[in-house]
This record gives sequence, structure tokens and C-alpha cells, in this order.
Amino acid sequence: MTDRSFVDTNIWVYAVDAADPAKQARARSVLEPSGNRDLVTSAQVLGEFYRTVTRQFADRVSESDAREMVDRMARLPVVPIDARLVSEAIAGSREWQVSYWDALILAAAETSGCRRLLSEDLSDGRAYRSVTVENPFGG
Repeated sequence: MTDRSFVDTNIWVYAVDAADPAKQARARSVLEPSGNRDLVTSAQVLGEFYRTVTRQFADRVSESDAREMVDRMARLPVVPIDARLVSEAIAGSREWQVSYWDALILAAAETSGCRRLLSEDLSDGRAYRSVTVENPFGG
């Protein structure tokens, strides 16, 4: 049986950010293909990643390189953002007392059948319905 894990934007960003070599190495390790683990992401994550690496880095990634990275990420299962997911995120943001954007990540993870969300942005070990946050950088 494979383990489905949803990968948040920050993990992808650290994988290309040389500013913190330890986090970069850990992120790359987490993202390596594994026979017993499926990685999932969302359209939101693809957009956030592209914007972050092309606009917010000190050493920005070129738009063409970032596009190639997004194309590779899109080979994974990608949860689309639709009206139902937006509605779930609105309800989740109220229920969990998190931002709408974090709730959209959590709703995408749950929708895709992931039991684990790999993220540095939410409390390590906290469960949100069927999804538990795991901070791969040690909490």
C-alpha cells in the first residue's frame, strides 16, 4: 500500500533555495521518488511556487526555468481548484482558525486522499479532519 502525502509550497521552494543548504537537502530528500509513497500537490501550490521563485528570491529563478520546474511538478497528481474546494476552504478556515490559503491546502490534501500534509507552515503533528501536518524540517 502506498502512502499519499500532499506537498505544500514551502517544501518545493526549499528544494531550489540555496540560501539554507540544510533545508534544501532535506526538501530534496523528501521529494525524491519512492516506491511506497505518492506525492500530490495542487494548482494553488504550482502558482505559489512559480511566483515565489521568480519574484521573492534574492537570486531569482528565470521564468523559463521556473516554468520547467512547474511542468515537472505537474507530472504528479494535481488537485484543481474549483468551487467545491473553495467552499471547503472557507468552511475549514473558520473551523480550524487558519487562513483561507492554508485551509485551501488542507482541503486539497483531504480531497486527494492524503493523510499527511508536508509543510512548515502549520503546527507539526496537528490533525485537521483526516489530514495530519508533518514538518519535515523537525518542527
